[in-house]
Amino acid sequence: MYEVPLLIAGKSVAAADGRTFERCHPVTGQPVSRVAAATLADADAAVAAAQAAFPQWAALGPGERRARLLKAAELLEDRTGDFIAVAGETGATGAWYGFNVHLAAAMLREAASMTTQIKGEVIPSDVPGSFAMALRQPCGVVLGIAPWNAPVILGTRAVAMPLACGNTVVLKASELSPAAHRLIGQVLQEAGLGDGVVNVISNAPEDAPALVERLIANPAVRRVNFTGSTHVGRIIGELAARHLKPAVLELGGKAPLLVLDDAELDAAVAAAAFGAYFNQGQICMSTERLIVDAKVADAFVDKLAQKVASLRAADPQSGAAPLGSLIGAAAGQRIQALVDDALSKGARLLAGGGLDGSIMQATLLDGVTADMRLYREESFGPVAVVLRGDGDEELLALANDSEFGLSAAIFSRDVSRALQLAQRIESGICHINGPTVHDEAQMPFGGVKASGYGSFGGQAAVEAFTQLRWVTVQNAPRHYPI
Repeated sequence: MYEVPLLIAGKSVAAADGRTFERCHPVTGQPVSRVAAATLADADAAVAAAQAAFPQWAALGPGERRARLLKAAELLEDRTGDFIAVAGETGATGAWYGFNVHLAAAMLREAASMTTQIKGEVIPSDVPGSFAMALRQPCGVVLGIAPWNAPVILGTRAVAMPLACGNTVVLKASELSPAAHRLIGQVLQEAGLGDGVVNVISNAPEDAPALVERLIANPAVRRVNFTGSTHVGRIIGELAARHLKPAVLELGGKAPLLVLDDAELDAAVAAAAFGAYFNQGQICMSTERLIVDAKVADAFVDKLAQKVASLRAADPQSGAAPLGSLIGAAAGQRIQALVDDALSKGARLLAGGGLDGSIMQATLLDGVTADMRLYREESFGPVAVVLRGDGDEELLALANDSEFGLSAAIFSRDVSRALQLAQRIESGICHINGPTVHDEAQMPFGGVKASGYGSFGGQAAVEAFTQLRWVTVQNAPRHYPI
């Protein structure tokens, strides 16, 4: 069992009252980690440590911040085995955690490169002798709240660009992947960022609402970034607004993949299977809706059903299958209820299906209609549905008939045709002839509608995690009216 203390002011500490909780493997039920359950006092202490570290970190030259973040990227990769060792917290495969580390290291390197790209501008002034500038400066303490489903990627993303911009951070670990998130903090500490620059606190599940409210309300916290469900994101957004804290919210999705009548079907099938079932569909970008032109729908469905039938899920510890476990048996029951509702109303099971505890087989449904819950609700599991339409306009209407708008994809041999559709899809991200699941550290990543607002990555993140200030220098006598 892994011991997971808090990280506050550069030190590993127990919760103020000594409480802990255990995170267990979703398949075996065996404890994986024993975790410090932070109190409200611990939350205050973490913010105070970040606030105390802010002046020195913000004053560092961009080259020095870059060097320390680059060192952190190297150390993160060196600890790949340690991250894979705690994959049992979520029931994911070791390969998924290994990929997480690879992309997280890239995020740190991209953040390092951005330390010299935090720019201002000179703005012409109508006042004689006035030299006017717009400057971007660090905000202060940034609160990052990361989820469990891609724990190393999203835990790192929650802190990397805020750090590059000169802020200090408090990372609130997920209750479902606390060891992975705590390890991120340890790596950054060992990279020499400085005591208190990165603080990590974990909490018992029942304490989350009070702890998060306490963190957001703290006057020293100047920015909030959250990745997670739309339900919780609404709560975070309301709390941040109540305290006038800008927030970046990356929330749920129900990504559509459009297959036009001229699509290369084998390529579309490969992308659909990857996008729908990788990591058991527990990715915000996962393909949930396969929106196919009726002219090619039967051929596409036949090919995809064969592919889905070849995919197997099993206990990742066995190494016997490419797909692993859901986050827990309760998630499986929730997803199965969506499938059962659709089947009871006339949907057809084309391939897969089957639930055993937290192990759910890849599932493909056809004939899903708007009166079925699965049409609109995010499954966040290994389930995809086929929706058929006649012509591009019907496919577009089906794609936009959702409260979510994170990622989307279009398959067509005519790129100009696909690009015209891409500009009309209501999503923050759209890939032509590629899967809905795709991420690169330098890209603006964010959604619209119920998928949230704001973007991580590149210049978009600089805007999110800096304060724009107007500064003038009066170089000549100024005339005043009184």
